[in-house]
Amino acid sequence: MFTTGFKHFFGISLVLAVAAVVYGYVSGGGNVGPLSLGWKGGVGDHVGYTLLTSLSIITGVIGVILVAFRDADPSAQAHLLGVETVETNPPVTGTFWPVVGAFGAATVVVGLVLHAAVFVLGLVLIVVAAIEWTMYAWADRATGDPEANRELRNRLMGPIEIPAAGAIGIGVGVLAVSRVLLSVSANGAVAVAGVVSVLILAGATLYAYKPGIGRNVVAGLAVLLGIGLLAAGVISAVVGERDFEHHGEDSEEHSETEDGASE
Repeated sequence: MFTTGFKHFFGISLVLAVAAVVYGYVSGGGNVGPLSLGWKGGVGDHVGYTLLTSLSIITGVIGVILVAFRDADPSAQAHLLGVETVETNPPVTGTFWPVVGAFGAATVVVGLVLHAAVFVLGLVLIVVAAIEWTMYAWADRATGDPEANRELRNRLMGPIEIPAAGAIGIGVGVLAVSRVLLSVSANGAVAVAGVVSVLILAGATLYAYKPGIGRNVVAGLAVLLGIGLLAAGVISAVVGERDFEHHGEDSEEHSETEDGASE
């Protein structure tokens, strides 16, 4: 039976292998070169093809190792060691910070092409995700009691996270919404502002009337909303601002024309 770790790494290996073949043909490979590792034809760009192929092989080997050791399953280890049971660490709780870190890395790449502010924002997201993920990993192994670990982490990071998250959320939200409002038409800006206001009011009302909603659900929705706003802001920044009519300059030019005609 294939283990979860094997399925994960074998899937990555398969995707990388397909990407290597496609990249080989797109970058100039011929015949069956990309399929035969260059034995029967060219592989196109050697650097990119070799990198993708090597990563595919590495992840495939990791998958084979994991299925051989049964994902470090305690029962398999006990059978191998000839004992009844082996001690295990407390389970590690799930966290969404790796997703935030990956989004920050993508933002850094976009910022290299788009704007320095977007690049800096991506770096901030990566740093924040690294700190938060580190604290989660440390707290999960602090004691054998998951509840005590959670309380210890919240007591340490709560006074820092709440004001920092509020300031970052407000700043990113205002910047992203302002880019959207400047890129759409005048009527579109009014519509966007109205929709955003209604969504914020609806979310606050729902949370007020349903205080039993889990914190993880609220945090997940907030992250999704923040990612959506940031993506909309980046796209709007790429599109650029709409054309504005400069009535002051037109009136000055009109008055100068009239003065010249009167003379």
